Amino acid sequence: MLIGLTGTKGSGKGEVAEILKQKGFLYESLSDRVREEAMARGLKNYTVEDLQDIGDELREKFGNGVWAKRTLERLQKQIIDNKNCVIDGIRNLGEIEELRKIKGFILIAVDAPQEDRYERLMNRKRASDPKTWEGFLEMDNRDRGLYHLNTGQQVDKCVETADIKIINDSSLEKLREKLEKSIKLLY
Repeated sequence: MLIGLTGTKGSGKGEVAEILKQKGFLYESLSDRVREEAMARGLKNYTVEDLQDIGDELREKFGNGVWAKRTLERLQKQIIDNKNCVIDGIRNLGEIEELRKIKGFILIAVDAPQEDRYERLMNRKRASDPKTWEGFLEMDNRDRGLYHLNTGQQVDKCVETADIKIINDSSLEKLREKLEKSIKLLY
């Protein structure tokens, strides 16, 4: 089974991925491919904006599915061997289009109220995350695709196309219950 995760930053996608990893799913992230590209370019203290710029640039140059293609190359053997895999960090419709070529691909979207997501980002203290509410709103608007071209982030559009949508507006236990219920529907 191949599950893709999309959703807003700080919504709990990482927690969903962690739950799936505990169930034996192999994990990959499109965002890791972008971070690898940033490191290959010599960027060590990159920001979310830097990563967004790199993601947009390579989508423009190689097509909107470039990050999915790079990740699928890493998972080729596991997919052939029918291993359960989860791919996180899907932010563009071209990536979904590429992943939907894999038979049985399922897209799960995770979202949460904006204030909750901001608080989660502040608590996780990732160096690349924005440090202010204004910075968060700017990053969130760009990530959701409110002001950018087709080669940019399109999280809102990705969420619209999801097979399963989970609103993470409570506890980690409630998130786990919602995911378990959704996964049971898949089998």
